[in-house]
Amino acid sequence: MNKVNLENTLQNMTGKRIIVVGDVMIDHYIHGKVNRISPEAPVPLLDMKNEEYRLGGAANVALNIKTMGSTPILIGVYGEDDGQIIMNDLLNAEDICSGYLVIDEQRMTTLKTRIVAGQQQIVRIDREQRNDINTEVEYKVISKFQECITDCDAVIIEDYNKGLLTESVIKAVLEIAKENNKPVTVDPKYKNFFLYKDATVFKPNLVELKNNMNLTAGTDDEFLQAGSELRERLNAENVMVTRGEKGLTVFKSDSSTHSIPSYARDVFDVSGAGDTVISSLTLALAGGATIEVAAEIANYAAGVVCGKIGTSSTKPSEILEYIRRYEH
Repeated sequence: MNKVNLENTLQNMTGKRIIVVGDVMIDHYIHGKVNRISPEAPVPLLDMKNEEYRLGGAANVALNIKTMGSTPILIGVYGEDDGQIIMNDLLNAEDICSGYLVIDEQRMTTLKTRIVAGQQQIVRIDREQRNDINTEVEYKVISKFQECITDCDAVIIEDYNKGLLTESVIKAVLEIAKENNKPVTVDPKYKNFFLYKDATVFKPNLVELKNNMNLTAGTDDEFLQAGSELRERLNAENVMVTRGEKGLTVFKSDSSTHSIPSYARDVFDVSGAGDTVISSLTLALAGGATIEVAAEIANYAAGVVCGKIGTSSTKPSEILEYIRRYEH
């Protein structure tokens, strides 16, 4: 891939307005050291040093959009609880508007606590509800989306299967985006996998593809056939499958494929890498890049964040520096 094209694309990614509709959450980290085993049970005893809260899920996607020099419009739901206060504080600190988030009094704000000793995660504790939002909240979410659609460059749907993206919400978002001629990229999970019709890019990871398309042998031929069949079934313009250390593969509407090896050099943590991929990919497409160039940018961006600990975001300058280092 021409490095000049990549650098030009990075410049064109800034100044966009991207709607991010999806499951917002908070990533809570408790850091410390383990020097002994607890006298109460055969488990590590963590001497806590510090704790921190970070934006997670769709909120981390919004943060990625922000740090790459564009404006995220974040649409999601959270509870009327302490998590709501933490979420608003985190968003305000990053100058991300929380005005399009909907309060659901029947839910708690999703919070994931990770206990980390040094650089090793010991355990994760999830505080969440995964049932679908009710029809009243659905209406509020769809109304928020309708308000924003004309003044955006693209839409990201970030599905973590936490209940926001019901069949009704998915259908409405896709239809409204199509009516307004806005590109849509989708980051799916297991539930709702086949509901996302006509997307610009549908981006599952390899495990999600295997589970939903019943891949058993794991051969390259089986993978290629499954990716092509999925694109046809969803009538997606492109399906992009992230494959971990094997990089990613794009299945295009002309039935061709485009594969890129992983650009991650030092992998400390993959948390949030998928968020960075969908964010950078969407911004590149919004800036006029082809799917091949957008995928290259996304792959480099993933390489950057895999070298950071915890859910992370990146900047165009970091991606550019990584591209230059990788090419040497």
